[in-house]
Amino acid sequence: MFKKILIANRGEIALRIQRACRELGVKSVVVYSEADRDAKYVRLADEAVCIGPAPSAQSYLNMPAIISTAEVTDAEAIHPGYGFLSENANFAERVEKSGFTFIGPTPESIRIMGDKVAAKQAMIKSGVPCVPGSEGALPEDPKEIIRIARAIGYPVIIKAAGGGGGRGMRVVHTEAALIHAVQTTRQEAGAAFGNPAVYMEKFLENPRHVEIQILADEHKNAVWLGERDCSMQRRHQKIIEEAPAPGIPRRLIDRVGDRCAAACKKIGYRGAGTFEFLYENGEFYFIEMNTRVQVEHPVTELVSGIDIVQMQIRVAAGEKLPFTQRQVQTRGHAIECRINAEDPYKFTPSPGRITMWHPPGGPGVRVDSHAYTNYFVPPHYDSMIGKIIVYGDSREQALARMRTALDETVIEGIQTNIPLHRELMVDANFIEGGTSIHYLEGWLAQRKR
Repeated sequence: MFKKILIANRGEIALRIQRACRELGVKSVVVYSEADRDAKYVRLADEAVCIGPAPSAQSYLNMPAIISTAEVTDAEAIHPGYGFLSENANFAERVEKSGFTFIGPTPESIRIMGDKVAAKQAMIKSGVPCVPGSEGALPEDPKEIIRIARAIGYPVIIKAAGGGGGRGMRVVHTEAALIHAVQTTRQEAGAAFGNPAVYMEKFLENPRHVEIQILADEHKNAVWLGERDCSMQRRHQKIIEEAPAPGIPRRLIDRVGDRCAAACKKIGYRGAGTFEFLYENGEFYFIEMNTRVQVEHPVTELVSGIDIVQMQIRVAAGEKLPFTQRQVQTRGHAIECRINAEDPYKFTPSPGRITMWHPPGGPGVRVDSHAYTNYFVPPHYDSMIGKIIVYGDSREQALARMRTALDETVIEGIQTNIPLHRELMVDANFIEGGTSIHYLEGWLAQRKR
């Protein structure tokens, strides 16, 4: 086991990794920007080093500053968390070449899965079901692009090969709009991701977003820890997640989960990862793999009893997974609400000082947050300030506990999206379960009328 780990991230995930380190008896080094000087995890760290001013490009995305901090503090490994450099293959490579362990997959795995075209081809070879689409990046010839679209059938979606986070996508309903959409998406992809390649897929009209959590070690062992439903989203950004996914037959989940674990063995994957699928009419379609810990990992931890962040660290240290697939048992139901510093219905960011912070408690309630009374939410980063996660023996109990937890939560001084969560927890369609990825945007549009 490592003696000291550098945490190359901020916010609630920095605190979450720090807690995992403490349980393992590992010292933690936290890097922080000038804007995060007063963060809780900075105060709690064994060592904390300021690596630059507030803008991410000068701090949390500053590879030389992070690696030199690891050198001067004698850290042995670097945990990237999620976001920032967590899925940057060049960073993983620089970390390893500098003599440190990257707590995540190999740079090769990140590269393959970071390129959506390469990832899809790897999954097809591994027998993982994929959305019908182009066999690779779209060619330059407009006639060939039109032929591919006709073969798939409209509507289609054009996606950036190097995209992610809901960016670099365009839905096309008619042939007349196709070529312009491809050209525009290529330009956006080149500017945003440094890779102008795009590919085409069938656009599913009303799918759910279901994902499979996996863990793999470097000894060719891989397991999956059940599924999550992350369909409650706005502009491709998840707001509520739950495990397990309501209303999907177990045999379908088991089949796709086993294929994901088998794919990990085939590609030599190491660490934690998430296979993301669209689910429609009883079929799963692979869309991408996230080669890092997810924001929504706590719901899987609560139903499986497995600490995913600790497992990331153990696997990176060369340990074997301490359980087999047969020993992985999921029970009960967990729901997570992301708490954002924003207007609950207009979604405009609401940075500023929190004058009152009173998190909920009680049976089955977990709060992952770095915030506290008098904490200043900086305007420079993502608006998420924490997550409320609940666990119950059934989905009904979990919903009841989440309603109570949201009612107990008091956050003053800034706006948050808690009023939105309170409304959704009593929405008849959400209570029934199985809403599509388009449901929330439709719900919000109806609410405005």
